[in-house]
Amino acid sequence: MALAFCAVHIFVGRLRFLDTEPRSRWLSFAGGVAVAYVFLHILPELGAHSATFQRALGLARGAAEASVYTLSLAGLALFYGIERAVVGSRGGQKRGGGRRPGSGIFWTHIAASCLLIFIISYLLNHREDPTLGGLVLFFIALLLHFVTADFASRADHPEIYDGAGRWALVAATLAGWLTGLFVELPQIVIGCLFAFVGGAMILLILKEELPAERESRFLPFLIGVALYASLVVGEFYLVD
Repeated sequence: MALAFCAVHIFVGRLRFLDTEPRSRWLSFAGGVAVAYVFLHILPELGAHSATFQRALGLARGAAEASVYTLSLAGLALFYGIERAVVGSRGGQKRGGGRRPGSGIFWTHIAASCLLIFIISYLLNHREDPTLGGLVLFFIALLLHFVTADFASRADHPEIYDGAGRWALVAATLAGWLTGLFVELPQIVIGCLFAFVGGAMILLILKEELPAERESRFLPFLIGVALYASLVVGEFYLVD
């Protein structure tokens, strides 16, 4: 899975069929899968980690849930600030409108993406759902999300992305995966990492698919939502 994520970082610029106006049906489909992932995986797992907080810290249920969702909110707020800086750096113009964000701001965006990808890759070896079906669905959703996110990042600054940017993302992916193999953090720390990443993922997934400027295609988006939701619900029934 880590190697597949690396392949997306390296080769997303060669997926020419994604670069269409209006937005590619495949990107809208991937966005639908990613949005379904938010509601069917990220939000339930945040609830599961609140139980870890409750046990480890001796908190009441409400306080444990508030702690988890506060960390998630922090992740969302941080990445929202970075995204606003990128938009502001290109003068508020739409992506591809002719003005690009400054290289310093873009590298800040890449650095934040590297942090996010490092944590996600670490969590590949430390997930709440250890089943094969759950792992496959998790992999599919994240793979499609990385296609969408990397395609958008490359559109902002293709020269930097195709140069050192993509290799920084590859290094972060492999470093996170290797760290996950050899370093096992306490469950409370893993819960903190997932909560932070969960908030960032919610923002990034919804930002890429739902705003009007992305000119999303509704039918492929709906197919992605329905197909992924059906697979997740079916997997739950099979496990039960």
